[in-house]
Amino acid sequence: MTKSYTTRVGGGPLPTEILDTQSAVYEQFGEVAATTGRIRRVGWLDLEIVRTAVELSGVTELCLTKLDVLSGLDEVQVCMGYKLDGKDIRYADVDAYGLDKVELVYKKFKGWKQDISKARTFDELPQEAKDYVTMIEESAGAPVKWIGVGPEREATIRR
Repeated sequence: MTKSYTTRVGGGPLPTEILDTQSAVYEQFGEVAATTGRIRRVGWLDLEIVRTAVELSGVTELCLTKLDVLSGLDEVQVCMGYKLDGKDIRYADVDAYGLDKVELVYKKFKGWKQDISKARTFDELPQEAKDYVTMIEESAGAPVKWIGVGPEREATIRR
């Protein structure tokens, strides 16, 4: 399972963290941890971490949650990988201290304005949302079989 963007509670590295707490994107991604009540730190999707988790855990299918949270954005950024000292590196190649030093390789994708919370099939999603899901599948190396498009249990697309 992965969210359509990245979150974390507490300290430690979050390479794609959005530091501008006054930005519209930060406000849109904002979450509060259910157990602790702490505000989650938020960032753009870090596909390097997703790809590493898929490879190390033997994941064969993904569940992508909170795709609806990206609705309304003109553009969506995704971290496609890391560089350190000008060289491509993998998440597993660095420790927590090294993550603070990596250069993030971002790719921008066109966003979508439509409310997708009522979509129940992949074909009902706007093309930009479908492109986002397909890009995640291709980059992570595992198909996205479930897509969360809203907070309700039934707001899930099964592929």
